[in-house]
Amino acid sequence: MTRSLFSLALLGSTLLAGCTVGPNYTAPKLAVPPAFAERQLAPAPGAQVDPARWWSAFGDPQLDSLVDRALKDSPDIAIAASRVRQARLQEVSARAVGKPTLDAAGNVSHIEFSKNAGLASIAQAFSGGGGGSGTGSGTGAGSSTGFALPGSGITTFSAGFDASWELDLFGGGRRGVEAAGARVEAAEWTRRDAAVTLAAEVAQAYFALRLDQEQIAVIQSELVSQQRSLDIAGNIARVGLVPSIDVTRQRGSITSTQARLEPIRADVRVRIHALGILLGVEPETLDGELTRPGVPLVALPVVPAGLPSDLLRRRPDVRAAERQLAASTADIGVAVADLYPKFNLTGIAQLLSTSLATLVAGNSVQLTGTSAVQFPLLDWGRRKATIGIRKEDREQAYLQYRTTVLGALRDVEDPLARLDAERARNAALQRAVADAQATARSVEAQYRTGFVTQTSLLDAQVSVLTAREQLAASNGQLRQDTAALFKAIGGGWEEPVRNPTG
Repeated sequence: MTRSLFSLALLGSTLLAGCTVGPNYTAPKLAVPPAFAERQLAPAPGAQVDPARWWSAFGDPQLDSLVDRALKDSPDIAIAASRVRQARLQEVSARAVGKPTLDAAGNVSHIEFSKNAGLASIAQAFSGGGGGSGTGSGTGAGSSTGFALPGSGITTFSAGFDASWELDLFGGGRRGVEAAGARVEAAEWTRRDAAVTLAAEVAQAYFALRLDQEQIAVIQSELVSQQRSLDIAGNIARVGLVPSIDVTRQRGSITSTQARLEPIRADVRVRIHALGILLGVEPETLDGELTRPGVPLVALPVVPAGLPSDLLRRRPDVRAAERQLAASTADIGVAVADLYPKFNLTGIAQLLSTSLATLVAGNSVQLTGTSAVQFPLLDWGRRKATIGIRKEDREQAYLQYRTTVLGALRDVEDPLARLDAERARNAALQRAVADAQATARSVEAQYRTGFVTQTSLLDAQVSVLTAREQLAASNGQLRQDTAALFKAIGGGWEEPVRNPTG
């Protein structure tokens, strides 16, 4: 029997490498345009932007600190890392399929026979004793020879190993390993995508906060100008050059401007709370750190958008979708393998004795070997339906991959278009601010001498405030769109450092 089992195992091992059912995976090749349609700015000579740490190109140490802390402590990153570890454990489990298993077992059993039992009952008890009961030593007549009479007891000792092997002749286990490995890679890319998303969210929340603070600074500086105009109106009214109503109007204008501050201040608090949550801390933790405005932001960095084909390599969500497609393809092979026979080998090696003193002895060795085959005959279409389900899973994974690629292309084209338009708008707004300020200074000088009415002065002040607020909003929008473009190209993750010897 041992020779037969060995021959069957050798035959199974020979067939293992040559028969793997199910489709082999080939990465899809999607057609992408040779270049982005929207215009890109050329980077300045010598300018280098590291996509892995793109936020540092804004030159704001506060932003650098916030992003770094978020990538370290955010619960979203911790969840993604946990899913990677989980996928790796599932791969370990998948690799165990189709390999022999070995278990150690020990057993002590005792039977106390009824005094009213006949010898036939005792013989029946002995007949099933090969796996752990059997002849033993105990009380009663004939106990030393393994024979017991009614009213006596039998104790049996056994220790040994059980080995079993389900031969993976048709590759279902190997396809399972392929699927698990692809899902580990997908989880890795998903973790990197979480880092990309988080870095962009922190940057955009920070830029929104700084915009609010810049708006507050603009309003407060205009309040200083309006207060000066109020002083001028009061002085002129005292000498009778303008009516006292001008003072009231100017005071009302100041009050209206002050009223615009409170909603923005509340929004500042909301932005700080949002940043706290992104960093994985209590909402109010960053109050002292972010309440005061930060350093002025330097010129915007130029994003190296590259080519559309680069997205297929750089974007973590695209890579994750491709790996999910590979896993779904391998799942089909796992389901197809269930249509074929399953072969099992089982062997048991035991030391079996009626006494502990003779348990470890050559005469106590007992060997058992079995082989089995299971062939599916009738399951009312369940296995074939499972194969169909897996094929639909693969089709959905392919469509998801295609959708992700198309979405990635759009994610780049949209901020490129917005940036191009906003740059032109920003330049116009800078000129508008300069013109409004020059006009306001001229009108104020004319108002001092009585050549214009206060209405003209108030209109000029409103124009300056509006132009400066619009310019601040445009600056904020440029920063937001730049961060969105860095996210769109897949910036915010680094290749892991690999051991050159491993």
